[in-house]
Amino acid sequence: MTIPTDAKTGEFRRSANHFDARITADGRDGWPVEPGRYRLVVSKACPWASRGLIVRRLLGLESAISVGSTDPIQDEKSWRFTLDPDGIDPVLGIRYLAEAYHAADPHYLGGISVPAMVDVPSGRLVSNDYPQITLDFSTEWTSHHREGAPDLYPERLRGEIDELNAAVFADVNAAVYQAGFATKQPAYEDAYRRLFTRLDALSERLETRRYLLGDTITEADVRLFTTLVRFDAVYHGHFKCNRTKLTELPVLWAYSRDLFQTPGFGDTVDFDHIKRHYYEVHEQVNPSRIVPLGPDLSGWDTPHGREALGGRPFGDGTPPGPPPAGEEVPAQW
Repeated sequence: MTIPTDAKTGEFRRSANHFDARITADGRDGWPVEPGRYRLVVSKACPWASRGLIVRRLLGLESAISVGSTDPIQDEKSWRFTLDPDGIDPVLGIRYLAEAYHAADPHYLGGISVPAMVDVPSGRLVSNDYPQITLDFSTEWTSHHREGAPDLYPERLRGEIDELNAAVFADVNAAVYQAGFATKQPAYEDAYRRLFTRLDALSERLETRRYLLGDTITEADVRLFTTLVRFDAVYHGHFKCNRTKLTELPVLWAYSRDLFQTPGFGDTVDFDHIKRHYYEVHEQVNPSRIVPLGPDLSGWDTPHGREALGGRPFGDGTPPGPPPAGEEVPAQW
């Protein structure tokens, strides 16, 4: 895997999302909401893709949007469907996600990323714009939400959610990668310091409120969770984010366990995929490709005590049901 970094500064540069068409209720981008038409392609290893899995489950969109899961280990053609019989996605009929990218743009030479929303009839990629995909699940797919689906992006809080998401993206979601992929000491140290300064501020914020925006789960909690759940397993060691483990940050550790034990969160997490992807694919960071046996992750199921703060996780809604057949995550400890 080639990691794009600035030769002068040593900073990691994340590629822009090239495909940003939106699937909307009115079809204004040419892609109307239509149940069964689109397939969400993910890797359970990827935090950006995991957002889509969680929001899809919380909103009950499983029957409207099918999901395809790639092998956590990429090859020279990137994400591949080797987990499926004969190595072919059973709905899209392709071996590599790159085929959907090139169906959309035969001249595309950029990276192949997940999550990806693919139009099943044409086999074309519609979007790899991961920040917008989950927001559109909440706002454009409302006619297909389950009864009791939570409002993850309430209109009255959108400004505050957007502001918080921007800060968490810069200093947490992206900063762990900027620390891990840095090739010069100052670039690493800048990302490291921003990360832990923000985590300390989030800990303080969550001392007296159960969720980031108060009493109920929102899109902001989803975006923070997907980084926190990977923290001790990969970011602390593999990416040198090692001032403190998540398990040594009492408020964030309890908050993370609270979410993990909430239906729709932990039942989408696959620690085996996460660890194997990061340690085996990032050869620049881990040339031996040895996957560590630790840490002990069984603590994710221990009591968190956050109920004492009150709150209603799903607001006026209800928890989602169990994962659909075929989407269950294997027992992890």
